[in-house]
Amino acid sequence: MINIGEVIETNEMVEQENLDVRTITLGISLLDCIDADLKKLNEKIYNKITTVAKDLAKTAEEIEQEFAIPIVNKRISLTPVALIGGAACKSPEDFATIAHTMDAAAKEVGVNLIGGYSALVSKGMTKADELLIRSIPMALCGTERVCSSVNLASTKTGINMDAVRLMGEILLKVAERSKDRDSVDCMKLVVFCNAPDDNPFMAGAFHGVTEADAVINVGVSGPGVVKRALEKVRGENFEVLCETIKKTAFKVTRVGQLVAQEASRMLNIPFGIIDLSLAPTPAVGDSVADILKEIGLEYAGAPGTTAALALLNDQVKKGGVMASSYVGGLSGAFIPVSEDQGMIDSVLAGAITLEKLEAMTCVCSVGLDMIAIPGDTKASTISGIIADEMALGMVNQKTTAARLIPVIGKGVGETVEFGGLFGYAPIMPVNRFSCDDFIRRKGRIPAPIHSFKN
Repeated sequence: MINIGEVIETNEMVEQENLDVRTITLGISLLDCIDADLKKLNEKIYNKITTVAKDLAKTAEEIEQEFAIPIVNKRISLTPVALIGGAACKSPEDFATIAHTMDAAAKEVGVNLIGGYSALVSKGMTKADELLIRSIPMALCGTERVCSSVNLASTKTGINMDAVRLMGEILLKVAERSKDRDSVDCMKLVVFCNAPDDNPFMAGAFHGVTEADAVINVGVSGPGVVKRALEKVRGENFEVLCETIKKTAFKVTRVGQLVAQEASRMLNIPFGIIDLSLAPTPAVGDSVADILKEIGLEYAGAPGTTAALALLNDQVKKGGVMASSYVGGLSGAFIPVSEDQGMIDSVLAGAITLEKLEAMTCVCSVGLDMIAIPGDTKASTISGIIADEMALGMVNQKTTAARLIPVIGKGVGETVEFGGLFGYAPIMPVNRFSCDDFIRRKGRIPAPIHSFKN
């Protein structure tokens, strides 16, 4: 049972420490929408989304009012569209019509973002997968709410280097199409290794084929809560530090569990998972980098950063799994540059580089997230950065991702403004030495030896 002390404590977290439910994401299966007729397929998709999600936004608002807990985003994730559109779509333009249908349905039901314009190609690409990937520039640049993800690698299958090479080219095309808006549409596209089926966070959310017809997944976030808790134990030993993070993560996850169960009851849709991710925003006091500073670093990126982040991530997970039986998604600490004022400050101070962020990927939830790079970066260089990130996930048996934003017309020393929760970012320098011959090789990098466990 939740007592009055916990209620008071939670209210303080919300009012003073930026605690929020970052997203309620309704996952919807589209497997029953498959049709060889493109028009009928789009009609079925629109009808399924608008029927299942018709009360999502209203329910979230009612829960906000009842519990006085901010719910920042209401989102939808769908079965990877490459699986749904294969029978009807014969060209990239055909697939793009599905993106427009998703966008119209999302607008109709009042959600912020809709994910699942996705392909899972870690071992190879079907014709449908390739058509969807080639349609991504027109899909993202012609819609407002649609998000796209592509799973390029896994520990079990290795890295699909043909798809890695293609995604470097596609990302530049997205950047070029939205260059009049500082290539902003790139932030709606992410590539993964070991993508989870139940991730509620965009741009990577999709509804995996192992999921039920519809599920409620909730993502909670509280970097400010963790930082405030650590301020009270400043200078204490590592045992006290770890216990404080773990207990705080437990409390934050309990809030998400409460919201998820209530949403599940009101919508009569099964509860899926809680994703406890310390996801920052540009707001002051809502920074993962500031937690690292509170642990004892002058800036994120200083020597010791990877160790501090490993400690933080592990204790967050330990606290979270004690608070909910169904912790999933990504769960841990996000380190996006543009969405975290402390990370931006670290970049501007010269404390953190792309290579250090890559090293931090080994111990955090995602990877190279919301990083602006020069617009004249070659496609092969982008593919090389992606390949490195995929390799970290593959070998370490964890989820990694890359969400890079090549800003056309801008270079190192300039900044780019994305607005709202997405913040702003300094353009980070990229290693200019060539990897062209490596990226030109065809095929895939095999799975590591430790993947064979049967």
